[in-house]
Amino acid sequence: MPREKIKIKKIDSLTARQATFSKRRRGLIKKAQELSVLCDADVSLIIFSATGKLCDFSSSSMEDTLTRYVLHSNNVEKPVQPCLELQMGNNKQEMLHKEVSNEFHKLRQMKGEYLEGLNMEELEQLEKKLEAGLSLIIKTEEERTLHEIKKLQRKEARWIKKNRQLKQEMKMMILSGGKSMTVNLEGDNKVLDAKGVLLEWLNNVSISGNRVPPVDNNCSHPSS
Repeated sequence: MPREKIKIKKIDSLTARQATFSKRRRGLIKKAQELSVLCDADVSLIIFSATGKLCDFSSSSMEDTLTRYVLHSNNVEKPVQPCLELQMGNNKQEMLHKEVSNEFHKLRQMKGEYLEGLNMEELEQLEKKLEAGLSLIIKTEEERTLHEIKKLQRKEARWIKKNRQLKQEMKMMILSGGKSMTVNLEGDNKVLDAKGVLLEWLNNVSISGNRVPPVDNNCSHPSS
Protein backbone atom coordinates (compact mmCIF):
# COMPACT_ATOMS: atom_id res chain seq x y z
CA MET A 1 0.00 0.00 0.00
CA PRO A 2 1.66 3.31 -1.06
CA ARG A 3 2.41 5.91 1.59
CA GLU A 4 -0.01 8.79 1.64
CA LYS A 5 1.59 11.99 0.35
CA ILE A 6 1.76 14.70 2.97
CA LYS A 7 0.39 18.05 1.90
CA ILE A 8 2.99 20.76 2.45
CA LYS A 9 1.44 23.35 4.71
CA LYS A 10 1.90 24.66 8.23
CA ILE A 11 1.11 22.11 10.90
CA ASP A 12 -1.55 23.51 13.19
CA SER A 13 -0.75 21.40 16.24
CA LEU A 14 2.19 22.83 18.20
CA THR A 15 3.24 19.42 19.54
CA ALA A 16 3.14 17.78 16.12
CA ARG A 17 4.95 20.78 14.60
CA GLN A 18 7.80 20.50 17.11
CA ALA A 19 8.08 16.75 16.61
CA THR A 20 8.18 17.15 12.83
CA PHE A 21 10.81 19.89 13.16
CA SER A 22 13.08 17.72 15.29
CA LYS A 23 12.75 14.70 12.98
CA ARG A 24 13.26 16.61 9.73
CA ARG A 25 16.10 18.65 11.19
CA ARG A 26 18.03 15.47 11.95
CA GLY A 27 17.31 14.20 8.45
CA LEU A 28 18.40 17.48 6.84
CA ILE A 29 21.66 17.54 8.80
CA LYS A 30 22.32 13.93 7.85
CA LYS A 31 21.76 14.67 4.15
CA ALA A 32 24.08 17.69 4.38
CA GLN A 33 26.77 15.57 5.98
CA GLU A 34 26.42 12.86 3.32
CA LEU A 35 26.59 15.48 0.56
CA SER A 36 29.84 16.90 1.94
CA VAL A 37 31.43 13.43 2.16
CA LEU A 38 30.20 12.01 -1.14
CA CYS A 39 30.89 15.12 -3.24
CA ASP A 40 33.83 16.60 -1.28
CA ALA A 41 31.87 19.84 -0.91
CA ASP A 42 31.93 22.45 1.83
CA VAL A 43 28.43 22.41 3.28
CA SER A 44 27.14 24.69 6.00
CA LEU A 45 23.61 24.65 7.36
CA ILE A 46 21.94 27.21 9.62
CA ILE A 47 18.46 26.65 11.06
CA PHE A 48 16.39 28.78 13.40
CA SER A 49 13.37 27.12 14.95
CA ALA A 50 10.04 28.85 15.48
CA THR A 51 11.10 29.54 19.05
CA GLY A 52 14.36 31.16 17.88
CA LYS A 53 16.66 28.25 18.76
CA LEU A 54 19.75 27.98 16.55
CA CYS A 55 20.79 24.71 14.96
CA ASP A 56 23.78 24.59 12.61
CA PHE A 57 26.06 22.18 10.81
CA SER A 58 29.29 22.76 8.88
CA SER A 59 31.56 20.26 7.19
CA SER A 60 34.52 22.61 7.74
CA SER A 61 34.70 25.99 9.48
CA MET A 62 31.40 27.86 9.62
CA GLU A 63 33.26 31.19 9.78
CA ASP A 64 35.34 30.41 6.70
CA THR A 65 32.26 29.30 4.78
CA LEU A 66 30.36 32.48 5.64
CA THR A 67 33.36 34.63 4.65
CA ARG A 68 33.57 32.89 1.29
CA TYR A 69 29.84 33.35 0.81
CA VAL A 70 30.01 37.09 1.49
CA LEU A 71 32.95 37.57 -0.89
CA HIS A 72 31.23 35.57 -3.58
CA SER A 73 27.97 37.49 -3.19
CA ASN A 74 29.77 40.80 -3.62
CA ASN A 75 31.53 39.66 -6.79
CA VAL A 76 28.58 38.00 -8.48
CA GLU A 77 26.94 40.23 -11.12
CA LYS A 78 23.24 40.72 -10.66
CA PRO A 79 21.60 40.82 -14.08
CA VAL A 80 18.36 42.27 -12.73
CA GLN A 81 19.94 45.46 -11.35
CA PRO A 82 21.18 46.86 -14.68
CA CYS A 83 17.74 46.24 -16.16
CA LEU A 84 16.10 48.19 -13.35
CA GLU A 85 18.59 51.03 -13.71
CA LEU A 86 18.07 51.08 -17.47
CA GLN A 87 14.30 51.22 -17.02
CA MET A 88 14.60 54.04 -14.49
CA GLY A 89 16.94 55.89 -16.82
CA ASN A 90 14.51 55.53 -19.72
CA ASN A 91 11.64 56.78 -17.59
CA LYS A 92 13.64 59.80 -16.44
CA GLN A 93 14.75 60.55 -20.00
CA GLU A 94 11.16 60.41 -21.19
CA MET A 95 10.06 62.71 -18.36
CA LEU A 96 12.80 65.22 -19.17
CA HIS A 97 11.90 65.07 -22.86
CA LYS A 98 8.30 65.95 -22.01
CA GLU A 99 9.42 68.85 -19.81
CA VAL A 100 11.65 70.22 -22.59
CA SER A 101 8.79 69.92 -25.09
CA ASN A 102 6.44 71.75 -22.73
CA GLU A 103 8.95 74.56 -22.18
CA PHE A 104 9.47 74.93 -25.95
CA HIS A 105 5.71 75.07 -26.40
CA LYS A 106 5.42 77.80 -23.73
CA LEU A 107 8.25 79.74 -25.38
CA ARG A 108 6.51 79.62 -28.76
CA GLN A 109 3.28 80.78 -27.14
CA MET A 110 5.13 83.78 -25.70
CA LYS A 111 6.28 84.53 -29.27
CA GLY A 112 2.65 84.52 -30.40
CA GLU A 113 2.46 80.99 -31.81
CA TYR A 114 0.08 78.12 -30.99
CA LEU A 115 -2.48 80.38 -29.30
CA GLU A 116 -5.56 78.83 -30.91
CA GLY A 117 -6.28 76.33 -28.14
CA LEU A 118 -5.91 78.78 -25.23
CA ASN A 119 -8.92 80.06 -23.32
CA MET A 120 -9.33 83.56 -21.88
CA GLU A 121 -7.79 82.69 -18.52
CA GLU A 122 -4.72 81.14 -20.12
CA LEU A 123 -4.35 84.16 -22.44
CA GLU A 124 -4.51 86.51 -19.45
CA GLN A 125 -1.82 84.52 -17.66
CA LEU A 126 0.34 84.65 -20.79
CA GLU A 127 -0.17 88.42 -20.97
CA LYS A 128 0.92 88.84 -17.35
CA LYS A 129 4.07 86.82 -18.04
CA LEU A 130 4.89 88.99 -21.03
CA GLU A 131 4.36 92.18 -19.01
CA ALA A 132 6.59 90.86 -16.23
CA GLY A 133 9.26 89.93 -18.78
CA LEU A 134 9.07 93.36 -20.42
CA SER A 135 9.43 95.10 -17.04
CA LEU A 136 12.50 92.99 -16.28
CA ILE A 137 14.04 93.88 -19.66
CA ILE A 138 13.42 97.61 -19.08
CA LYS A 139 14.94 97.44 -15.61
CA THR A 140 18.00 95.56 -16.89
CA GLU A 141 18.49 98.06 -19.72
CA GLU A 142 18.12 100.94 -17.24
CA GLU A 143 20.82 99.53 -14.99
CA ARG A 144 23.14 98.90 -17.94
CA THR A 145 22.68 102.47 -19.26
CA LEU A 146 23.31 104.02 -15.83
CA HIS A 147 26.43 101.93 -15.47
CA GLU A 148 27.73 103.14 -18.88
CA ILE A 149 26.94 106.80 -18.01
CA LYS A 150 28.79 106.58 -14.70
CA LYS A 151 31.71 104.90 -16.45
CA LEU A 152 31.92 107.72 -19.02
CA GLN A 153 31.65 110.38 -16.30
CA ARG A 154 34.57 108.84 -14.41
CA LYS A 155 36.59 108.68 -17.62
CA GLU A 156 35.81 112.33 -18.42
CA ALA A 157 36.86 113.42 -14.93
CA ARG A 158 40.19 111.61 -15.31
CA TRP A 159 40.89 113.30 -18.67
CA ILE A 160 40.03 116.77 -17.29
CA LYS A 161 42.37 116.22 -14.37
CA LYS A 162 45.10 114.98 -16.70
CA ASN A 163 44.70 118.02 -19.01
CA ARG A 164 44.95 120.41 -16.09
CA GLN A 165 48.13 118.71 -14.94
CA LEU A 166 49.64 118.94 -18.44
CA LYS A 167 48.69 122.62 -18.73
CA GLN A 168 50.31 123.37 -15.40
CA GLU A 169 53.47 121.49 -16.40
CA MET A 170 53.71 123.47 -19.65
CA LYS A 171 53.37 126.76 -17.75
CA MET A 172 56.17 125.73 -15.43
CA MET A 173 58.37 124.77 -18.38
CA ILE A 174 57.71 128.13 -20.13
CA LEU A 175 58.36 130.17 -17.01
CA SER A 176 61.61 128.32 -16.41
CA GLY A 177 62.98 129.33 -19.90
CA GLY A 178 63.85 132.87 -21.19
CA LYS A 179 64.35 132.52 -24.93
CA SER A 180 62.79 134.74 -27.60
CA MET A 181 61.98 133.83 -31.17
CA THR A 182 61.87 135.76 -34.44
CA VAL A 183 58.89 135.48 -36.75
CA ASN A 184 58.22 137.06 -40.15
CA LEU A 185 54.91 138.89 -40.34
CA GLU A 186 54.06 140.37 -43.80
CA GLY A 187 57.73 140.62 -44.72
CA ASP A 188 58.75 142.49 -41.56
CA ASN A 189 60.92 140.71 -39.09
CA LYS A 190 59.50 141.15 -35.63
CA VAL A 191 60.97 139.79 -32.44
CA LEU A 192 58.34 138.20 -30.20
CA ASP A 193 58.76 136.97 -26.71
CA ALA A 194 58.20 133.23 -26.96
CA LYS A 195 57.47 133.06 -23.28
CA GLY A 196 54.69 135.60 -23.49
CA VAL A 197 53.19 134.12 -26.64
CA LEU A 198 53.02 130.62 -25.17
CA LEU A 199 51.61 131.85 -21.89
CA GLU A 200 48.94 133.82 -23.72
CA TRP A 201 48.10 130.76 -25.80
CA LEU A 202 47.87 128.54 -22.74
CA ASN A 203 45.61 131.04 -21.00
CA ASN A 204 43.30 131.01 -24.00
CA VAL A 205 43.14 127.21 -24.05
CA SER A 206 40.02 126.12 -22.25
CA ILE A 207 39.49 122.70 -20.84
CA SER A 208 36.04 121.41 -21.58
CA GLY A 209 34.14 121.07 -18.40
CA ASN A 210 30.88 120.03 -19.92
CA ARG A 211 29.52 117.10 -18.05
CA VAL A 212 26.81 114.62 -18.88
CA PRO A 213 23.81 115.78 -16.92
CA PRO A 214 23.27 113.61 -13.86
CA VAL A 215 20.71 110.90 -14.33
CA ASP A 216 18.04 110.43 -11.74
CA ASN A 217 18.26 106.84 -10.56
CA ASN A 218 14.61 107.00 -9.60
CA CYS A 219 13.47 107.97 -13.10
CA SER A 220 10.22 106.33 -13.99
CA HIS A 221 9.23 104.65 -17.21
CA PRO A 222 5.75 104.45 -18.53
CA SER A 223 4.21 101.22 -17.49
CA SER A 224 3.35 98.76 -20.20
